[in-house]
Amino acid sequence: MEGRCSEDDGRTRKRVLVLSVPAGAGHTRVAEAIRAGAHDQPDGVEVIHLDATAHATPRLRRVYAGLYLLLVSRAPTVWSWVYQTTNRAAPDGWAHRLRRRIERRDCVPLLEKIAQLAPDAIVCTHFLPAEILSREVADGALPCPVWVQVTDFDLHRMWVHRDVAGYFAGNDEVAFLMTKHGIPAHTIHVTGIPVMPAFTQRLDRAECARELGIDPGRMTFLLMGGGAGLGGLSTLAQRLLAIPGNFQLIVLAGRNAEALAALRRLAAAHPGRLVPQGFTDRVERLMACADVAITKPGGATTAECLAMGLPMIVNASIPGQEERNANFLLEYGAAMKAFDAPSLEYRVRYLMAHPDALETMRARARALGRPHAACAVLAAVLKQNEAIDASV
Repeated sequence: MEGRCSEDDGRTRKRVLVLSVPAGAGHTRVAEAIRAGAHDQPDGVEVIHLDATAHATPRLRRVYAGLYLLLVSRAPTVWSWVYQTTNRAAPDGWAHRLRRRIERRDCVPLLEKIAQLAPDAIVCTHFLPAEILSREVADGALPCPVWVQVTDFDLHRMWVHRDVAGYFAGNDEVAFLMTKHGIPAHTIHVTGIPVMPAFTQRLDRAECARELGIDPGRMTFLLMGGGAGLGGLSTLAQRLLAIPGNFQLIVLAGRNAEALAALRRLAAAHPGRLVPQGFTDRVERLMACADVAITKPGGATTAECLAMGLPMIVNASIPGQEERNANFLLEYGAAMKAFDAPSLEYRVRYLMAHPDALETMRARARALGRPHAACAVLAAVLKQNEAIDASV
């Protein structure tokens, strides 16, 4: 495999390769946030983001993307068992050895692509490429440093590997857990979970509200998902709209055309109170209008809310990592948790009746937010790279 770039290869900027896996949207969004953070580097850096499974065999992509999504949506109990079992399993056990052998064989095209790009450093936002590349480093086949960005407020054992240059943790607890797994403390950076630059801006609520056609002075809830006992988006929105009070509701349906059509019909029956939204790449402007987000506690989503100081009512947690994310938010007072539709209704009523409690949640969310995590990640990577160059 080719080494890092040299001064005579025509490149004047450092090249950082970010590798993600589409097992849920979070790993990809965090990788994109790191890529976008390159614009804030004073000396300039080229950041390339690749889906690692796009350069692997279709079988591996089906296992790490397709099977994961199938389990969390159709068999969450099975996923919970998988999560706990793999977290407890000995890293050198026969099952993990067999899995790594298969992964290495299926990722030969990925290794060839990395050799072609010859990056100065690699950042992984999923444990799969981190595991494969850490072994390449150990074998002397990959001369550039490999970094790992954990994308939840929890640490699963499969994120931990030897021969990694450094780790980026979302909070102090994750950093502490890393040391308990033998990761040297000096290689751990508590940077937060990277978010896109749009979530770091101070957006004007009144301006964003005018874009949506809503009243910036009314209490606003942003509903970003149903399911897991809560019901579909339109059913849940209808239940919330039946609550007495002067509030309005933004509902994000994404690419679900059927849900969006049902929400639009419901909005016609509740003029001025419900704003349905389809897919958008400007979620930050919806958040800027909101007082509370009702959402699943994915790592990327919660990091975005925290970066904007937006309190949450979390629901429909995926067993494992999302349950741990929810626990973190609850422990620090930045969120409440709804278990079903009635408990969600109670929490909405409570926050409307207790504005002081909501303000406390907002302050705690803001205190937990790390809006400049992406810049901190790249700064740490480039600083180590400069040290390597200086020692050569």
